[in-house]
Amino acid sequence: MNFSVKALSKGGARAGVLQVGGCSMDTPALLLSTRKGLPAFISPDLLSTLPTPDSRLLQFSPLHFVEGISLKAVSEMGGLHQMLGLKEHVFAANPADPILSVPDHQSSNKIGASFETPSGRFLIKPGQYMEMITSMKPDMWVTLADEVPAWVTDKRNKASVQRTMRWLDDCLTLAKTNDTGGAVFGSIVGGSKINERIYCAQEVSRRNVSGFHIGGFGLGESMDERPALLSAVIDSLPEDKPRQISGLGLPEEVLQGVAAGIDLFNSTYIYHLTIGGFALTFPSEEIERHGSVDQLSDTVRDDGTKINLKATIYRKDTSQILEGCKCYTCQNHTKAYINHLFNVHEMLAQILLEIHNTHHYIGFFRKIRDTIREGTFEEFRQKFVESRREHAAPAPDAAVALCA
Repeated sequence: MNFSVKALSKGGARAGVLQVGGCSMDTPALLLSTRKGLPAFISPDLLSTLPTPDSRLLQFSPLHFVEGISLKAVSEMGGLHQMLGLKEHVFAANPADPILSVPDHQSSNKIGASFETPSGRFLIKPGQYMEMITSMKPDMWVTLADEVPAWVTDKRNKASVQRTMRWLDDCLTLAKTNDTGGAVFGSIVGGSKINERIYCAQEVSRRNVSGFHIGGFGLGESMDERPALLSAVIDSLPEDKPRQISGLGLPEEVLQGVAAGIDLFNSTYIYHLTIGGFALTFPSEEIERHGSVDQLSDTVRDDGTKINLKATIYRKDTSQILEGCKCYTCQNHTKAYINHLFNVHEMLAQILLEIHNTHHYIGFFRKIRDTIREGTFEEFRQKFVESRREHAAPAPDAAVALCA
């Protein structure tokens, strides 16, 4: 794996190029969350309709394979790439399932990390985890971590850091012994304590890792205290290695992470939007290139960034989801049709909606990269966040009505 920074903004955001698995991708980039190697509703043939190479970066949890096909069988097939027939895609392994995993500070212990999976809760030791990595042969993989919520005691937080460091050393030793291949991302934890975050980041950076995974965010810390925690970690890391983060999924959170200097984002934002029937509609690269933002002024929105396609208002709406969008869904189907699919409980509704949301969010990341290269990222970020706040605030008449 090779990584290089190509542009820096005033505040710390950076645009780079990541070369891994025979694929070259621009960063900041989105890791598409998957269920057993594939997005929840997008089949392999429909993956080709998404923009490349952005859509070739897939993240999975090895724990999804705890029950089912054996690790030996996966290994004999040649790993996950061969089994799924996605040889040109980049697979990034992360033990935690971002959709199901909710840290339980009572269950992890000295011998392994506890994770919630579709098959129940499992305690995974470093040896078991490395057996999974060796069999599946991902292009990148994250070491085991004991992530805890922001509200745990100082003693529990300190213990989580020590365990994470011990598991990191165990994983690195086993990886060298088994010749697993793939780029290793060392896990950094520390909860909401800056001193523990700094200590963990400094210790991980001393190890022979290819990149860094910053975990434990989105677990109770506020948006206001997050910048200081991120800065503490980033300032302790070398600049020539990629940084990945979990737990930041909302557009504002992504922009907050990019401003701190994060390169890769693991997010379930698209999945949860799709399950809820929401379609992304905020102006992105595609809108600016193919249409006018003003054309969206009559679109019914929930917060200025998405619309609810389950709403009855779209029952007879024969327009595409978003004027100017070039995704497969917008080019071939209407709001009315997707609304109908939701009403009759057809899975095709989620399929078409996930295609649109993935395409659109990838465009959002492209826009972020463009603004970093142009030196306008901070202005873009401020304008985007202010726009979201304006849509989130109730109109004056509505406020009066609520108070009446």
